[in-house]
Amino acid sequence: MSVTSFIPKVWSARLQENLHKQLVFGALCNRNYEGDISRYGDTVHINTLTDVTIRPYTRGAELAAPEALSGTDQTLTIDHSVYCHFCLNDLDAAQARADVLEAAMRGAARRLAEDTESYLLGVIEDGAGITGTLDPTGDIFAQIVGIKTAMDLRSVPRTGRALVIPPTLEGALIQDSRFVTAGGAIAGSALADGVVARAAGFDIYISNDLTDEVVALTEDGVTFAQQIAEMEAYRPEKAFADAVKALSLCGAKVVVPDCVAVYSIS
Repeated sequence: MSVTSFIPKVWSARLQENLHKQLVFGALCNRNYEGDISRYGDTVHINTLTDVTIRPYTRGAELAAPEALSGTDQTLTIDHSVYCHFCLNDLDAAQARADVLEAAMRGAARRLAEDTESYLLGVIEDGAGITGTLDPTGDIFAQIVGIKTAMDLRSVPRTGRALVIPPTLEGALIQDSRFVTAGGAIAGSALADGVVARAAGFDIYISNDLTDEVVALTEDGVTFAQQIAEMEAYRPEKAFADAVKALSLCGAKVVVPDCVAVYSIS
């Protein structure tokens, strides 16, 4: 790639795509408001309606006056911004057999994903409505059933539940047949992308960002927005090189705390 062949919209989309492919928590959040951001400090107002009242019906009786809908206002703020900035010397580019800048973009996406996951995890930890502890030496399956029960008691929808665990628990997971059968054999092809197992109603994912906790959530629990807001290619004044700089903006919020559970491993 050279500056003359650089098309910002194409490359920012490619960077965004590579970034999204490497997200775990980012893939488990809803992105309902992503198109509403363009710069750092942007805010999106999220209106959550209260439950509608259900009344008994008596044939022939007049209906009650219609209930005025009301809601609570929450704000999603784009409060996290990071950038990457790198260059390739013309001599190195001439000697390289592969497209070095293409590889650099993939590397940038990986590092941006690591930063994004760390940011998202902090938001999730701060906003979780369900918390508890998990004993790694005990029956992991039984404890995951306990997390399921805690979410059931909060009337969390059973569809779309995900559980994210650290790599240290994966060994116990894959040695327990209850995780791979879930009431009946599950072929590997039946599992969604990134899912390593299914148990107790959860799709189970592994995240290297976790060390001493597990996270359970549904897509409704957390909203997340991210954009590659700026991307430029240029020729540095004091070098014979092609340079690229990109700015990533994101924001996240736990909008339904009961749909998010964080259990520390003790």
